[in-house]
Amino acid sequence: MKVDAPSAEKLDPNGVAQPVDPRVYEIGAEDVLRIVVWQSQEFSTLQAVRPDGKISMPLIGDVQAEGLTPNRLKTTLTDALKDYLESPDVTVYIQQVNSKSYRVNGFVNRPGRYPLVTPIRVYQAIADAGGFREYARTKEVIIMRGPTMRIKFNADDYRKGKNPDDNIFLENGDIVEIYD
Repeated sequence: MKVDAPSAEKLDPNGVAQPVDPRVYEIGAEDVLRIVVWQSQEFSTLQAVRPDGKISMPLIGDVQAEGLTPNRLKTTLTDALKDYLESPDVTVYIQQVNSKSYRVNGFVNRPGRYPLVTPIRVYQAIADAGGFREYARTKEVIIMRGPTMRIKFNADDYRKGKNPDDNIFLENGDIVEIYD
């Protein structure tokens, strides 16, 4: 991996709910959650995580959601609902990911912002963006990470089986830039 930095050390566009691993996905501000409490319609709700990282539940009040996994939030809500329901059965779904994303800009068929729901590598992100357009500089893809880090990726070499480690995982906020 070639890095141009002093130190190189880490809702789907169609509105469809994305599969996330409830054991590891970390809920963030602006994510939309669907909370289902079995046999309790009044506690089942669609909730957007507020900028302060909390959601508001009937009778329970404000509950911290940001930074928790869906499974951990499920445990928190189950414990809080025990005062109101006998043996509450809670499920937390991520309806829409808004807190984590990456961008693909430039000479691809569908440039734009994409939710970072599951780990994705550079080459797959480009494919998801519709692939390269004609005249794209496929040997000079740049991943911009933060204000100063620039990581070079040669898609032509990768397709030929060279430098497979250059096909890195994208991180929240990364921008993949493809020039003409």
